[in-house]
Amino acid sequence: MAEESNYTEDNIRSLDWKEHIRLRPGMYIGKLGDGGAYDDGIYIMLKEVVDNCIDEFVMGHGKTIDISIKDKQVRVRDYGRGIPLGKMIDAVSKMNTGGKYDTKAFKKSVGLNGVGTKAVNALSSYFKVEAIRDGQVKKAEFERGNLVTEYDVEETTSRKGTKVTFLPDEDIFKNYQFRSQYVEKLLWNYAFLNTGLTINFNGEKIFSEEGLKDLIKQNLSNDPVYPIIHLKGEDIEVAITHTQSYGEEYHSFVNGQFTPQGGTHQGEFRAAYVKTIREFFGKDYEASDVRSGIVGGISVKVMEPVFESQTKTKLGSTEVGPDGPSMRAFITDFLKRELDNYLHKNPDVAEALQRRIMQSERERKDMAGIKKLAKKRAKEVSLHNKKLRDCRVHLNDEKDNENKPATTLFITEGDSASGSITKSRNVNTQAVFSLKGKPLNSYGLTKKIVYENEEFNLLQAALNIEESIEDLRYNNIVIATDADVDGMHIRLLLITFFLQFFPDVIKNGHLFVLETPLFRVRDKQQTIYCYSDEERRNAIESLKGKPEITRFKGLGEISPNEFKYFIGDDIRLSPVLIGQDTPIPKLLEFYMGKNTPDRQEFIIENLKVEKDLVEETL
Repeated sequence: MAEESNYTEDNIRSLDWKEHIRLRPGMYIGKLGDGGAYDDGIYIMLKEVVDNCIDEFVMGHGKTIDISIKDKQVRVRDYGRGIPLGKMIDAVSKMNTGGKYDTKAFKKSVGLNGVGTKAVNALSSYFKVEAIRDGQVKKAEFERGNLVTEYDVEETTSRKGTKVTFLPDEDIFKNYQFRSQYVEKLLWNYAFLNTGLTINFNGEKIFSEEGLKDLIKQNLSNDPVYPIIHLKGEDIEVAITHTQSYGEEYHSFVNGQFTPQGGTHQGEFRAAYVKTIREFFGKDYEASDVRSGIVGGISVKVMEPVFESQTKTKLGSTEVGPDGPSMRAFITDFLKRELDNYLHKNPDVAEALQRRIMQSERERKDMAGIKKLAKKRAKEVSLHNKKLRDCRVHLNDEKDNENKPATTLFITEGDSASGSITKSRNVNTQAVFSLKGKPLNSYGLTKKIVYENEEFNLLQAALNIEESIEDLRYNNIVIATDADVDGMHIRLLLITFFLQFFPDVIKNGHLFVLETPLFRVRDKQQTIYCYSDEERRNAIESLKGKPEITRFKGLGEISPNEFKYFIGDDIRLSPVLIGQDTPIPKLLEFYMGKNTPDRQEFIIENLKVEKDLVEETL
């Protein structure tokens, strides 16, 4: 009989606010990460601080926010009312304390429960807050949520407002760095949703005059089929256009908060748009034909919104307020009135839109037979060849969605590489898809090739993205290829596939490249894995004597026992990002089209050969 464990009062303990946040950071800021993904914790920390500044702006206090990030330290300064001096320390260090419980002061606030800034405080190795009001300033400094210095109130001539400085704790955020692309996108979204607001970030001015219309302009990767439709009403703003791209692309917001996972407002917008278009043209078009190629933005303001997590990435509210209409009625009525009026007043836009819908309809019917055969073939091949070694948890599983861990699909080349990853992976959250060779260069081809090409058809089926990116089965799609010429070529061909047919996968931050070590440096006591020549040199210097140095030329050379370290908690992923100033067609034409003098010059200037990567060692 098993020994009965003691369960007494001593087993019951209460954690103070900062201990609980540090013990369970995911409850407050989502996943931790190293800054390689747009929703990593360090960006949520920045967002939580900026949200408070935005709330001040929305309430009519302060039109400028100054933000700087240098040496991993973040400074955020607004010119709002400033935190009341006597409650400043409580506001950043005492749970269930804040000004947003009073809905009169913050009727449509982003931050609701007074947790965000406390989480930032607890998860920072250094945190400083300064409040300036009525010619006085109050300052306090914290370390990991512990108050270390409280300054006396002093007189000041500085403008009123609040300044927060924080340094994310490297004990929690391993090897992190702020990526400017993600920070700038976050800040631009604030500007788009708050016209008249100026954000100064590291010397760059971020400002928008036309709100969601500017957002859609900046995010267009292809030429629009018709001019952007921009509609504004009380507590709602919409911008819509179509391109020749495949799929659907949405940018949705609640109370100025970007909701990358959508929610009720985005779902109702998609449905209401189709309903309005059908009624306007008097035809029962397929919903997929109406929305194919759409690029849309929707922003709503809601009283006391309900989000599905503290990080507020998905809206759960079904009403726009305690006494307001349903989300469905609110959005449907607005589009029925405003979009219908716009299309009647702009017949050229209506005609262009209808042509795009009819084009999608023709393409869908042309591919109907091919799709049916392709799905059957994909099922048969997957059953026999086992190209996909799946995991047990998936992104689109309905149950336990909030607490579900992130899932990853590794796309590998060759049996040896896929074998090593398969043996060392976490079977709950990591899946492996094996390529049998170099994929087809899909540049300039139609989506018909996705179903006719076995490799693309199987990959599409594995990802479950045929109908919509919302059905994606994995949080992260990771290209895992060798760090040689062939590996780089395969990597480029896969990126081309996604850019050509599923650009939303990249735009929504799902595509990554796996970084694996180039070198192993070891002696009898220690083994150091190095991801660059600089790391190799440092490792050699740190080890005594003459260490053994191994250059990994392929993933298959790394044993499963070693591989588990490179795809575990310390996994290094490089996100595939699209520059805002480079349309996708031009990008693909340059890299994947016919050879041009410009591309040849680019290759020569950026060419690296083996001797550049490995220096002679003593």
